[in-house]
Parts: sequence; C-alpha cells; structure tokens
Amino acid sequence: MLLSLAALLLTGCSADEQGSTAGSTAVAALAALPQATPSALAPYYAQKPSWRDCGVPGFQCATMKAPLDYAKPGAGDVRLAVARKKATGPGKRLGSLLVNPGGPGGSAVGYLQQYAGVGYPAEVRARYDMVAVDPRGVARSEPVECLDGRTMDAYTQTDTTPDDRREKTRLVDAYKKFAEGCGAHAPKLLRHVSTVEAARDMDILRAILGDRRLTYVGASYGTFLGATYAGLFPDRVGRLVLDGAMDPSLPARRLNLDQTAGFETAFQSFARDCVRRADCPLGGKGAKPARVGADLKAFFHRLDAHPIPTGDADGRKLGEALATTGVIAAMYDESTWEQLREALTSAIKDNDGAGLLTLSDGYYERDPQGRYANLMFANAAVNCLDLPAAFDTPEQVEQALPSFEKASPVFGEGLAWASLSCAYWPVAPTGAPHRVKAEGAAPIVVVGTTRDPATPYPWARSLASQLASGRLLTYEGDGHTAYGRGSACIDSAINAYLLHGTPPAKGKRCS
Repeated sequence: MLLSLAALLLTGCSADEQGSTAGSTAVAALAALPQATPSALAPYYAQKPSWRDCGVPGFQCATMKAPLDYAKPGAGDVRLAVARKKATGPGKRLGSLLVNPGGPGGSAVGYLQQYAGVGYPAEVRARYDMVAVDPRGVARSEPVECLDGRTMDAYTQTDTTPDDRREKTRLVDAYKKFAEGCGAHAPKLLRHVSTVEAARDMDILRAILGDRRLTYVGASYGTFLGATYAGLFPDRVGRLVLDGAMDPSLPARRLNLDQTAGFETAFQSFARDCVRRADCPLGGKGAKPARVGADLKAFFHRLDAHPIPTGDADGRKLGEALATTGVIAAMYDESTWEQLREALTSAIKDNDGAGLLTLSDGYYERDPQGRYANLMFANAAVNCLDLPAAFDTPEQVEQALPSFEKASPVFGEGLAWASLSCAYWPVAPTGAPHRVKAEGAAPIVVVGTTRDPATPYPWARSLASQLASGRLLTYEGDGHTAYGRGSACIDSAINAYLLHGTPPAKGKRCS
C-alpha cells in the first residue's frame, strides 16, 4: 500500500466522529457470495487461456476477460493481462500460486517477472506455477490514465502544507484537475475498479487455471485484495498469505491517521540509526533522535520557501513536496537508509536535490523521459471507489490537523492535507468499512511487521482476529512487509505453510 503527499493513496470515510475501531459491532462483515456460479458468468469461468511467449525468458502471457459490471455481465468486458512461470520441479506440482505486490496500482505481472518468478524461494517455485494478473485499471489491464507527464510533474510538486488561503485554493484546484483528468480518460472504467470486482476477477482466473482452491501471496494492499477474496469465496480459499496487512474495518480518516503514526514510527527508527553514524546530516552523530526530526522539519520549511536545484533535464527543483515524498519512500525499506542519508547530505550541505528527487521519482514510477506509469492513477481510482473520502472540505482537514501532527510532528500536516484528494473524485464510492470473517475458510496466515511504516502492526493484529481462521505471524523489525526480506524465521514459516499447508504456531514471533 502506498501513500503520497501529492496524491492520497489511502482513502476512507468522511467523519472522524465515525471513528470506528477494529472489530466494532457497528461495522458489518463482508457477505460471502453464493457457492454456485451464476449462469450469466459461466462463459467467463469456461475460458481457455491462449498462452504465448512474453518476451521475458521463462514466462508466458495470456489475456482473460471479466465482466465490466458483475451486476450486468452482458454489458461489456474488461481484458486483463495474466502471466505465469510454470513450476520448475522437482517434486509434485501443487497448483498455481497467485501473487500481488499491492498498491493499489502495482503491476502484479511486472512484480512476477522482475521478482517473484525468480526471487521467491526455489522450493516454492519448484512446486507451483507462479501466476499474476494485473487488476482492472492497472498497468497492462486497461490502465486508468489521468494526466500527461508534464502535468503530472506539476501535480507532484503541489504544496501540501498550505500556509494561506491562496495555497489552499491551489491545492484544491490540483486535486480537482487530477480527478477531472481521470474522469475524462476513463469514465466507464472508473466505476468498476473496486477491490471487490478485482477479487471476483481472481476467482475467474482460479477457475481458468484449473485450481479448485486459490493459493495466494498478497503484500500490502494485496492483503486487502486477498482478504476480500476470502470473504467472498471462503469455500475456495487454499493457502493464503497476507503480508503487511490492512484492516478493512477502519474508515479512511482512521486509516490515514494510523498510517501517519506508522511513518513516524519508521522515521524514529531511522533517526536512532542515523545519530549512531558519522555521516548523519540531521542533528549529527551522538545527537538525540528528536533532534533529527526537528532538523528535517526545518529543512522542509526552507525548501517550501526556496526550492533547490536538482540538475533535472526538465528543470524541476526540489521543493518541500518532492523532498517529503523522497524521505517517505526511504521509510519502506531500511536498506534504503544509507541512500537517504547521502541524499539529505547533498541537499542540506551542497544545495543539491538530485538524490531526494531520485527517491521521489522511484516512488512515483517516473522514468528519465518524464513518463509516469499508471500506478498513481490506478491507486486513486481504486481507493476513491473503495471508501468515501477521508475529508469533504478543507475546513475538516484544518480541524483534524492537531491529531495528525500529534501522530507525526514531521509528516502529519502534509499527510492530513493529502487525505482531501478523493473529496473531488468524479465517481461516487461503492464500498464502505467492513470486517472480513471468511467463515469456513482454511487457515489464513496474516503477517505483521512491528515497525512497518505503511501498514502499521495493529492492522495485522486486527485482520487476524477478524478472520475466523486467521493465524498471526509477527516480525519484530523495520520495513514494509516481511516475507523475502531477510528473516529466515519468517521465510521458513511461510514456506512450510505454502508447501505443506502447516500454518505457523499461534503467537509465533520472529526477529
């Protein structure tokens, strides 16, 4: 799951008074669909994929169809891109393992080809066909488009810590322009890119692949997608791993506030590490971690008034918005902390913003030619459909600022204003907060990292408790998600589950 200062990537319900908490009896559970496949959907379930070479060694690609609107299956289709890498052996093939990297908006096909299909443990790849489908509206599956590269450049540089009425108006205008661009390019598709619809698409794919049950590893937002599948089709759940879990029972303002606190927790870990190092550009070696945050906030304020050069071919300077996104990007993985220290040193001491701009561009998936992948467009489209907007007006944001700034003195103000973006979305939301019980499902493994910035650990605890067959696996550490990130304890527990169906012991913790 992603969150950006120029485009809110986690959205939700509009009144904080609706401060629903996980497990609240006021939040209904997601209802399972009938076990029998409706006759109108039978042709979709009977598809036979035509596999072809992908142009990537070892991978095959195909296209599948799903109804644009499940309530009106005959009213048009969406075409979804699918890729697979067949089981390599030795050992008996266990079926298909579907993977999703999150977002929403991350390309599952790209993730499969660049990482999962070659980087997952060899024993898992030996026994499973590794499979991915780009969800509707994402990457190769009829992608949502909103702004061209130059317009998107301007959008990502919009000041999300407005100081006066003029800057607030400029921010609102930016959100409106983004929303209007999405509405103009994909008016029909925008109404049908919800997580529920994407989960139903996955069930069609399961049938097409010939699997009786779905085996799945979802990361970040992919946990929400996987949990939604389990809630809709509990009888078709095989081995599900939900890593870096979201909590579907929370309204968006609570989600955004929790995530703001999550980034603060991650930043404090970075700060404690930074002050132990001679090259710490904030506070300096031996300083108190609190000094790091104060120095970073002061640096952001300077950039707000005086952006610095980056050497960018398109003339972009590093202002507060891009710098903040660059720092947040580095919070996802502690292996990036060294790069962040170097980027901050160059910016603070040498007036060179190139390093932080590189981090920000990577987060936004902007290439050197100024072209953006559709990650941010699809992300907004899914989030704004799944839940009502976190705030309806700038005045509501201003009222909530103290709670966001308490959650994170460094990032709180910007993340609060970022929560306003879906207020201007051209399509009404179709989803609402809900619990997922998936009564009758096989054991589902939920993985939580204690200092995860983007999906705070309490979300994993909550999801595991909601699921009737949930089993919580805890990683005591830093970074976003846990599987395949260096913990032999986590990896062996998940591998045992995927290969043998044995879930981790109750209360299992790894470090």
